[in-house]
Amino acid sequence: MSKILITGGCGFIGCRLARRLVSAGNDVIAVDVLHPQVHPKRIRPVELDEAVRFIPADVTVADTWEPLLRHAAPEVVVHLAAETGTGQSLAEASRHGMVNVVGTTRMLDALYQLDLRPEHIVLASSRAVYGDGVWADSAGRLTYPGVRSRHDLEQGRWDYVGSDGQRLSAVPSAAATTETHPTNIYAATKLAQEHMLEAWCAATGTSLSVLRLQNVYGPGQSIGNSYTGVLTYFASQIAAGETIEVYEDGDIIRDFVYIDDVAAALAAAIAAPPIARRTVDIGSGSATTILEVAKTMARLSDAAEPKVTGRFRDGDVRAASCSIAAAASDLGYSPATSLESGVRHLLDWAANADCS
Repeated sequence: MSKILITGGCGFIGCRLARRLVSAGNDVIAVDVLHPQVHPKRIRPVELDEAVRFIPADVTVADTWEPLLRHAAPEVVVHLAAETGTGQSLAEASRHGMVNVVGTTRMLDALYQLDLRPEHIVLASSRAVYGDGVWADSAGRLTYPGVRSRHDLEQGRWDYVGSDGQRLSAVPSAAATTETHPTNIYAATKLAQEHMLEAWCAATGTSLSVLRLQNVYGPGQSIGNSYTGVLTYFASQIAAGETIEVYEDGDIIRDFVYIDDVAAALAAAIAAPPIARRTVDIGSGSATTILEVAKTMARLSDAAEPKVTGRFRDGDVRAASCSIAAAASDLGYSPATSLESGVRHLLDWAANADCS
């Protein structure tokens, strides 16, 4: 049995993880501000296990931390508290910086001042830290093409092209080898979290696990939040009788990973603290295009064929997928839910979900 503090513990991932940790006999405390964008009713979510002690508080406020940490005295801290809107981060950079960066430093300040040293900190980071990642040209040479310009996007030039004029091919990211090149404010703040925690944990002898999550989806995701995951947004469109709208040309690449698989990965990391920093990628291990999954969702729902709009989001990346080999080796991670099965669960839930 461990005493585990989950920041952002009332969120989509936090609730699912807390249930798993409580079932394993752990003492779990969740802290969450219940932001109205995610929690419109500002009440403890029913998805949070009754055995979890919940403390409503704002991680960006310095006075939050001393009483919280004295009460919790955590052996493990799972740091999930974050603003996660990719496009929103460009318009609300200060909000993302306050929660993701200052919220993390507030926690570290209080831990240090109270002379509290958790045995292990687990950070839910993001595939966004890679930006558009690494690509290969027609000869197999690897390159980092950078960021697509707004001018190219406005002209409908979605793909990267090599020096030979041929379309580049996206390569799955791997934490051990892929460079990080954030393309939006959200991504930059997640990478900052990684750097700050790495420095603090190395100095204090605290184990650190960083899990870079791909696109997480499943029942329980905030369906009324316009910045929620794309599959939940698609499910809400179907539930409302609307046609799914797909951005760019539909060939945006993503790795969609089901919520239960993510919770299992986090629990496995908690159960096996590393000696040095551990950084692994958590996904399904399979890439798909947005149009492919949209068509699958429409087919399963007998809904209209998705519409490719040619619209785009500033700061979005063309491709994001990962290798899960390191997670399999280090954590015994093996995703159990196929995309079609997970989408079925999501659609069934969304059809009756409360958006208020």
